[in-house]
Amino acid sequence: MFRKILLSTLLSAVLLPYVFFGILSLGQKWFYPDILPQRFTLDNWQQLLVRQGELQVGLLLSLVLGVGVALLSTLMGFVVSKEIAWAKHKNRWLLLAYWPFVLAPVVLAILVQRFFLFTNLSGKVIGVLLGQLMLAFPYAVILFQSFWNNQVLQLEQQSLTLGASAGYTLRHILLPLAKPLLLMCFFQTFLISWFEYGLTQFIGLGKIKTLTILVFKYVNEANIFYAALASLLIMVPPAILLWFNKKFVFKGM
Repeated sequence: MFRKILLSTLLSAVLLPYVFFGILSLGQKWFYPDILPQRFTLDNWQQLLVRQGELQVGLLLSLVLGVGVALLSTLMGFVVSKEIAWAKHKNRWLLLAYWPFVLAPVVLAILVQRFFLFTNLSGKVIGVLLGQLMLAFPYAVILFQSFWNNQVLQLEQQSLTLGASAGYTLRHILLPLAKPLLLMCFFQTFLISWFEYGLTQFIGLGKIKTLTILVFKYVNEANIFYAALASLLIMVPPAILLWFNKKFVFKGM
């Protein structure tokens, strides 16, 4: 009985934000002390689905940046982490990978802003993507260090010794073994980009309006209905990825 009550409480706590933001995203004219909005309409969702407005562009930008950052950081992290695993001074290189996480993203953006200004990358999508890679790529390198253990390295050496090419070893031995971790890294780095605010705001100069930027913008404008819709859009992909991880990735591991 206690377990059922606990599970019901946890489930309600998880679903409550989705229900709350879903109701607000359909509302209009909400005045104190009313508990619910006085009017419900689909106009806010039409702004997203039909009209080419801020929310539609913000959703597209967030998806492009998230997928781009996830792909690049996963591929580069896998390759670089292997080189670090073979390196003579492995711990020194790993220490460098932890450096971006010592600073807050805004402080990190201030330190590298001169480079982005000099290369004319500030206020552009490619500049924001590179800025987010400064967080996602080191994370991927650190995550993949758990894969390159002695057993995997010896298995690779054995395959090469028996005459297999490096490409064959990569395709038929290393990638199948690393598949669950590759998927996990892709999802995690996607979420790093998806929720990132400080670097995006600073390097994007307010021109690159992702969903996280729009949420703060609508909150500052006291536009609670658009803020709720943008918040709901931010919350949906993590829920989908969590379900996908549980159903496919964790089983593979």
